[in-house]
Amino acid sequence: MKFVLAPDSFKESMSARTAALAMEKGIRKVFSNAECLIVPMADGGEGTVESLVSANEGEIIKLEVTGPLGNKVIAEYGLLGDGKTAVIEMASASGLHLISKEKRNPLITSTYGTGELIKHAIERGVDRIILGIGGSATNDGGVGMLQALGVSFKDKEGKELQRGGGVLNQLATIDLTGLDERIKKVKIDVACDVNNPLTGKFGASRIFGPQKGATPEMVKQLDENLAHYAKIVKQVIGKDISQIEGSGAAGGLGAGLIAFLNAELKKGIDLVIELTSLESKIADADYVFTGEGSIDGQTLFGKTLYGIASIAKKYSIPVFAFTGKVGEGIEPLYENGFTSIISILKGVTSLEEALCSGEENLAFAVENVCRVLQLNRM
Repeated sequence: MKFVLAPDSFKESMSARTAALAMEKGIRKVFSNAECLIVPMADGGEGTVESLVSANEGEIIKLEVTGPLGNKVIAEYGLLGDGKTAVIEMASASGLHLISKEKRNPLITSTYGTGELIKHAIERGVDRIILGIGGSATNDGGVGMLQALGVSFKDKEGKELQRGGGVLNQLATIDLTGLDERIKKVKIDVACDVNNPLTGKFGASRIFGPQKGATPEMVKQLDENLAHYAKIVKQVIGKDISQIEGSGAAGGLGAGLIAFLNAELKKGIDLVIELTSLESKIADADYVFTGEGSIDGQTLFGKTLYGIASIAKKYSIPVFAFTGKVGEGIEPLYENGFTSIISILKGVTSLEEALCSGEENLAFAVENVCRVLQLNRM
């Protein structure tokens, strides 16, 4: 009997790998000789490096880079087993979690550290980069990242711009002659699950700026600055990046990647499915066990578990989804590949207790599902 164990992380409780191991523990209580294929999943955000490194016998590279406020931080990225593919979560170097709430200010935060991660990966000889751009603290259009890679952004007096989205209105010229030549030979796939444009009502600043510490006045300034940035980019390289779907992701980092590095924006779960070879692993499975912290009607809209269930449905493989919270609107999931959705909670408890006992509860819930499966095989 073959089980594919492909959970996402249970936020604040278990990483995807820890959840998969808890599932295996529950299965072996009932089916001691079962084949359990552990495939930790992610959607391009937190956990993507761990997921892909685990699936591809890779390694984690740690290094000191420039944090979003200019201080030094220890960040990391994954180098997959082929030695030619790097997986980077920009939040590791430029994430909102690196700044205390009272210090968040997208006028001055920069993606420079993300550029340093990319540069380090290039120096390791990679020819492909998977870049997850969720969880950013920035609104600089990717200018900081590009500065780290050798692009020069100058004001009308010929001085290099300071870092942060607050100075983009001063941009007069862009010089690409210093751009690291090796980057042109690297394929960059960006895990991006938002389609917001760079500027305007649904742009980077107006939609995401407030959660990064922007006041209404700052939002207006940042949006105007990104519009000016887009105008100069169009003059220099002939690309209009202001309204491209996804260009507003990560405070406009999407725009910088598209304009200067010819990156492609793709759904994060699609990239993870590809690089974990999930479909070939599911094709001959008996059951797929997946899960995450909360499942509701939004799961249907391209999230990790929906991507997994869609593959299993192709092969008529039953999918059991385990979760801490079962939300509203889950009925359509049963028509889209989900066989059963099970809460792992044993009873009424505090959030703290639920998070701390996640592994134990998940293993117990899986064991009980397996006991039912055992009856059906008799």
